[in-house]
Amino acid sequence: MKFVAFIPLTVGLLVAQAPPAKQLPLEEDPASRITLEVTRVNMLFTVSDKKGRFVTNLDKGDFDITEAKKPQSILGFTAETDLPLRIGILIDTSNSIRDRFRFQQEAATEFVNTVIRPGQDKGMLVSFDNSAELVQDLTDSTEALGKAIRGLRPGGGTALYDAIYFACREKLMGEEPREKFRRAIVVLSDGEDNDSRYTRDQALEMAHKADVVIYTISTNITHASTDGDKVLKYFSEETGGIAFFPFKAQDLAQSFENIASELRHQYNLFYRPEPLKADGLYHNVDIRIKGRKDLIVRARRGYYAPKF
Repeated sequence: MKFVAFIPLTVGLLVAQAPPAKQLPLEEDPASRITLEVTRVNMLFTVSDKKGRFVTNLDKGDFDITEAKKPQSILGFTAETDLPLRIGILIDTSNSIRDRFRFQQEAATEFVNTVIRPGQDKGMLVSFDNSAELVQDLTDSTEALGKAIRGLRPGGGTALYDAIYFACREKLMGEEPREKFRRAIVVLSDGEDNDSRYTRDQALEMAHKADVVIYTISTNITHASTDGDKVLKYFSEETGGIAFFPFKAQDLAQSFENIASELRHQYNLFYRPEPLKADGLYHNVDIRIKGRKDLIVRARRGYYAPKF
């Protein structure tokens, strides 16, 4: 597709539909390879003060955006307080979280009941142990999601990266138009992946291509930082989300509540990259607030350009 001047288009995609399947596909199907066409880049982001309170009264002129350290012109800006949600809830059902599993189910069910608005938002449930499984497809039914969560049973290994890759590629990437929905994944896990076919960076790349923000909630309650906690923090920081580390299983509900609040306090801007490069590479993006070092911007750190 040729780039057309003066008519910026959002990040688009062409996805050939594969046969429906609950289980993560075992082989990469060449017919369903993903093609991205970029003539504008959308950035959803959050601004807060150093105490974590959301700042919602800023406008276009308050921000600077750079790509590869080159200033970009902001073509559009909105404060998104009521954007429809497309949420993937990814729950670790491996043996390693067995003793905290009941609290996960209770907190996740309450999150669904609080966040999903029938007729507007949709959520899905993916469980993962030795493999990733779609337990409940995207739906606006909180009853269906709650039933799916309560029906989960722990056992097996941990295929966290496969679960993220699957949720982004097979489900959240296809929701169009892309700028009209807030796409997010909430992961409950100890982060200790030991059974994935895809790598950590492959999972992250797919999240970037699907414009998905990842929020993670650690189920490690040993009060000691682990390699798994570092993985969870990595996914969140790279996509503009937050990693939560509850001190005890009963605190999971507060983590979910914080995520629910953040999903309703967003800004959205878009720009047309100058120079525009269809090189298939990752491009770093930085959003800053002019003259306000007391405020924190949380956004994904870049995007993947198409390659022609």
